[in-house]
Amino acid sequence: MDPAFVRWLPELAIAAALAWGAGIRLYAVLLLVGLAGGMGWVELPSHLHVLSHPLVMGSSGFMALVELLADKVPWMDSLWDTVHTAIRIPAGAALAAAVFGDASAAVAVAAAIVGGTVAAGSHFTKAGTRGLANTSPEPFSNWGLSLAEDALVPAGLWLAFAYPAVFLVALGIAALCAFFFLRWIARGLAALFRRLIPA
Repeated sequence: MDPAFVRWLPELAIAAALAWGAGIRLYAVLLLVGLAGGMGWVELPSHLHVLSHPLVMGSSGFMALVELLADKVPWMDSLWDTVHTAIRIPAGAALAAAVFGDASAAVAVAAAIVGGTVAAGSHFTKAGTRGLANTSPEPFSNWGLSLAEDALVPAGLWLAFAYPAVFLVALGIAALCAFFFLRWIARGLAALFRRLIPA
């Protein structure tokens, strides 16, 4: 294995995890990473130390609570996801770039490009899945998906810090699944729109 890749493996996993998590639960990611860094549970890259500032943690904690509640209400979650399309993806790019803030500008820009792509993938997979779940009259599938996301994001962040190689492999498998899943979601949404908007 390339020694340079091994050396950068922890940073790659953290950048990927932050971008992936931002696409699903942005404010929870900011709060959890800031809390973990502030409590000394993990060593954060220098450009992420700001997440441990009490003002930042207070703001991200408040927004994480709002998101937690909004995400449990059918159709409100889809509206929230729609608005956050313009927030989660740039935030994922910025967080990934911040991990490599001490490296060259080219590395940081490359991290932002990849991070934005990862955040977009997780965001659209989440939003599409929840949109389809909202077509069901019962709320339980929606609640189940929301609770699964609540658990998945902290678990993914922990895995990235504790076992970076395992996280990157898991993310690669998830990305492959998401690629095919997004195609299925797109077909389902297209069929839904055709029913709602007759020709």
